[in-house]
Amino acid sequence: MIASHLLAYYFTELHHDKVQQVDKFLYHLRLSDENLIDVSERFRREMDKGLGRDSNPTAAVKMLPTFVRSTPDGTEKGDFLALDLGGTNFRVLLVKVSDNGKQKVEMENQIYAISEELMRGSGEELFDHIAECLANFLEKLGIKNQKLPLGFTFSFPCQQTKLDEDFDIDIVSVINDTVGTMMTCGYDDHHCEIGLIVGTGTNACYMEEMRHLELVEGDEGRMCVNMEWGAFGDDGALDDLRTDFDQDIDAGSLNPGKQLFEKMISGMYMGELVRLILVKMAKEDLVFQGHTTPDLVTNGQLQTSFVSAIENDKDKEGLVSAEKMLRGLGLDPSVEDCVATRRVCQVVSTRAAHLCAATLAAVLRQIRDNKAAERLRTTIGVDGSVYKNHPQFARRLHKMVRRLVPDCDVRFLRSEDGSGKGAAMVTAVAFRLAIQHAGRQRILDALRLSQEQLLDVKRRMGEEMNRGLAKESHDQATVKMLPTFVRSMPDGTESGEFLALDLGGTNFRVLLVRVRRGKRRSVEMHNKIYAIPQEAMQGTGEELFDHIVHCIADFLEYMGMKGASLPLGFTFSFPCHQSKLDQGILLKWTKGFKATGCEGEDVVTLLKDAIYRREEFDLDVVAVVNDTVGTMMTCGYEDPLCEVGLIVGTGTNVCYMEEMQNMELVDGSEGKMCVNMEWGAFGDHGELDDFSTDFDKAVDEHSANPGKQTYEKMISGMYLGEIVRNVLLEFTTKGLLFRGKLSERLKTRGIFETKFLSQIESDRLALRQVRSILQHLGLTSSTCDDSILVKEVCSVVACRAAQLCGAGLAAVVDKIRQNRNLPELKITVGVDGTLYKLHPHFSNFMHETVRDLAPQCKVTFIQSEDGSGKGAALITAVACRIRDAGQC
Repeated sequence: MIASHLLAYYFTELHHDKVQQVDKFLYHLRLSDENLIDVSERFRREMDKGLGRDSNPTAAVKMLPTFVRSTPDGTEKGDFLALDLGGTNFRVLLVKVSDNGKQKVEMENQIYAISEELMRGSGEELFDHIAECLANFLEKLGIKNQKLPLGFTFSFPCQQTKLDEDFDIDIVSVINDTVGTMMTCGYDDHHCEIGLIVGTGTNACYMEEMRHLELVEGDEGRMCVNMEWGAFGDDGALDDLRTDFDQDIDAGSLNPGKQLFEKMISGMYMGELVRLILVKMAKEDLVFQGHTTPDLVTNGQLQTSFVSAIENDKDKEGLVSAEKMLRGLGLDPSVEDCVATRRVCQVVSTRAAHLCAATLAAVLRQIRDNKAAERLRTTIGVDGSVYKNHPQFARRLHKMVRRLVPDCDVRFLRSEDGSGKGAAMVTAVAFRLAIQHAGRQRILDALRLSQEQLLDVKRRMGEEMNRGLAKESHDQATVKMLPTFVRSMPDGTESGEFLALDLGGTNFRVLLVRVRRGKRRSVEMHNKIYAIPQEAMQGTGEELFDHIVHCIADFLEYMGMKGASLPLGFTFSFPCHQSKLDQGILLKWTKGFKATGCEGEDVVTLLKDAIYRREEFDLDVVAVVNDTVGTMMTCGYEDPLCEVGLIVGTGTNVCYMEEMQNMELVDGSEGKMCVNMEWGAFGDHGELDDFSTDFDKAVDEHSANPGKQTYEKMISGMYLGEIVRNVLLEFTTKGLLFRGKLSERLKTRGIFETKFLSQIESDRLALRQVRSILQHLGLTSSTCDDSILVKEVCSVVACRAAQLCGAGLAAVVDKIRQNRNLPELKITVGVDGTLYKLHPHFSNFMHETVRDLAPQCKVTFIQSEDGSGKGAALITAVACRIRDAGQC
């Protein structure tokens, strides 16, 4: 044994000299920070190759999809079985998971041996043995007749296409041990999104964004990727870093040329690498006085557990372990030999830890970039004998990871219960997700409409249109089909200067429109937007119209036209009864307006009276029109086939050119006239009750006009966000979203604006940006999975709105076709409104519905770029053209 005075000597000169001597010999095994950064960058490129559909077949790092799409959220519960197969023994576990206010996992397990004969025999014999052991376990616990979900940790490379590939339906999941480690640790720390194994072998997994996983259909959410990183370098990517010792290890292995990275890191090879180095040093007379022994030169005689013992934190104990191990190999080591052996172990294990840190750094950068985070906070779940038992490996790994990625706050969490618990947790998560998915779909199914239902909406809309056109039934009809006295579309001969007012919300516009005819046919516009204060909206009609006239005076002065007298068109986007073009009797205020003394009055007269009170200028109010009519006229100036105007924005409405012979409210039967449908009230008499959900009823109940504008409340931008909010409330209350935690913010009416719905559904928006929107709304506890669900709710609500709108529009175009008795109709619809323009999918859903429900109508949609104000000016121009020609 080593004498105490020699130990003292070891701690001084001998230690320093011998370490220098060994370091010089092992120079190529020591990696600088620059080397490790380069390894990390190479590995990141290998990850990209593995993720790509075209490059995956030639990638060394296969990045295998596991179909594990979520980590535990703490709400999992139930009894689950797990099988853990990865070596000469395997475990069967019963895992009881509860969430009754406190996360708890109870486990019972039994270890069963797998004989050498079974390992090398047929697969049928192996799995028969596993099934027999499972039956034995169930019988022992008295649960043989229970049908429990089972997770299978199968720690060998697998190509999966679904979670329960190739097994009976009761087997819910098949996972790798790294996935099990991640899930085990993820149950205790919800930030855990990486699993790492460093034991007999090595591997890692992490949660990757679906949009990067080209091997799997779909681009939303995340999926755990089993990296199989042990094969890194099999294509030559590490050849410049592999030493002669690495090549010797590989040549003597069962799989030459394979798993080269694993052979530089894992416990299966670490002891053997130390042995080969000692043999080479002995042959060069650097240790053991140049002597070797049969045991020293025999493959497998130096186990990795010896390396761990030799590197004990206490130098004296480590040195004693080195001496004991060397004597066990038949050597008679000196103190110098023990020091050298210890230093070899340090260099080999340090390289392993640093290489592992370099690849982990690449994974961390990938996750950080996915989240576009300046700093990443995450947890790595770790298992494996080297990580757990080697006294220095974990510390070296942690330190180097933090050095390579200083912008990542990384916590390492050791898996105490192994991958068997992880398999049960994957099963528990899959079980939870399946139950929650079914619950969510039951709720959302009420918002999904079949083609038969949409055809029914189309039919009912057609019936209401006919009721609104008929004198006898008009008063009872919800769709009022109001005559506008617009009888003609632009023909290109209009010219002159016109003023237009566009009033339809909390802001309004004043416009000067110059119309030119002939070869230089064009429309030039100047406009200014003015706000309408709340007190004017809620005050008297006189105050409201005085404010409007004040803004007109300001605009004329702004344009250098103070005191000018011009023809004026008035876009007034509220339900009106008209008996002529320049008269509009306001039927009721909508959109938050409540100015007194206006309902039942002619808005043109109210405007003229305010102009008269101002005594600064006079205007010739030629036409009062609805915004839908203005939109139709604007688009009709560009396309003569445009005979329908549609608004889908804060509110919704439609107008179209109807045959005079069908309009019983107006004298005459020749020609056509534009009808303002005011279709937002469709359903006010119960026509849509069988399609209305509890969410629609909640929105209606808390609206400014309960029981009114039913169709509009199912379609338009003023209400869609609130429908979404009510669905999210229902999800959360039932524990299907936000982990069942109902925030005060989500209870706030109006918080979920329709603009957020449009943003969330954008194809260009990553889930991290969706989560950012939710956090901006105060929903700070939201997760990536929550973002997917919120996006799905937005999609379902917006799709229903677009389909309902399309069903109504199909009724309109089909009526025009039938009016003309045509087998096929070609027609253009002019469209305006923020929902139609800004929502990424609304227009496509609507167009598709019109095509499906009105197949004999070839409908083109034109988006109005200049708004309804230009349309009012064009209607005024058309009216002036007709008046000047003496046609009316």
